[in-house]
Amino acid sequence: MPFYLNPRSIFPSLRSNLIVGGSLGCPSPSDFLQVISLFLRSNRKKPEQSNGCSGEFVPEEPYEREIDYVKILNKVLPKDIRVMGWCPAPIEFSARFSCLSREYKYFFWNRDLNVVGMENAGKKFVGEHDFRNFCKMDAANVHNYRRHITEFEIFPCNERFEGDQLWAVKIKGTAFLWHQVRCMVAVLFLIGQGLESPNVVDALLDVDRTPRKPQYRIAPEIPLVLQSCKFEGLRFTCSSDARQALHAHLEMECRSYKLQSAIFHEALLSCSLVENDDSVLNSKTRKKAASHVALMSRPTEPSYEERCIKLNSRAEE
Repeated sequence: MPFYLNPRSIFPSLRSNLIVGGSLGCPSPSDFLQVISLFLRSNRKKPEQSNGCSGEFVPEEPYEREIDYVKILNKVLPKDIRVMGWCPAPIEFSARFSCLSREYKYFFWNRDLNVVGMENAGKKFVGEHDFRNFCKMDAANVHNYRRHITEFEIFPCNERFEGDQLWAVKIKGTAFLWHQVRCMVAVLFLIGQGLESPNVVDALLDVDRTPRKPQYRIAPEIPLVLQSCKFEGLRFTCSSDARQALHAHLEMECRSYKLQSAIFHEALLSCSLVENDDSVLNSKTRKKAASHVALMSRPTEPSYEERCIKLNSRAEE
């Protein structure tokens, strides 16, 4: 999930940006190259002022004598959250709102999914659309649900298990709504399972035709990764020590999870050696699999306009 932090120290004098890599309390890293912004004390001299206005921001100015905040912060951060580098920025910079684009990846096992159908449906997301049916709506704070998706791709990864292939969905856009990627992926999974037609994406993107979002469960959060964020005019000074420390930590984590995977795989093999008595299973009533209800036939959530009316009525009380 995105990680934005903007604390203000007692004596702020420099707006700095930090490249952060690692996880936020998740079993797997939830972002790789996130950027956060903070107000920090600085050894740099204040820009010259003229007519009461601050001097022009110069990002190329050298900072050899600057406080080593990368080292200071990494001393108190957990090993799976590392500051990789930093750079100064204008006072009005926001790591959230100054971001030009973000790239997400969502990992999943194939499990006989129709990946071609998912890809054809996913390409319908590319371009500028109203994604109110692909997000958790926050009518109190968000009034524009149009977002621009610039890239969509589904590709296989270098990981297999029991003949199953690991895949990833890559989605890049200028901005995203709350839970937008997880909602998009959830609908793609229904299409991949053959439960929905790719045309359902067209119907959900047409908010005149579908003003109310059908109720459906969003995709799990763990496989979602914020891959990178793009900014204009930022030149980061990265720490080789921090990079090496993070590399060593991630390598150790990979070995640990590979070891756990081997143990679980051994347990699977042991289960296959246990004889199964089908007569006991057949004597019990088996639970029926729930039949699929088409998205466009499901109960719907309140529309944006209905939510606004409800919010306004509460404010008038």
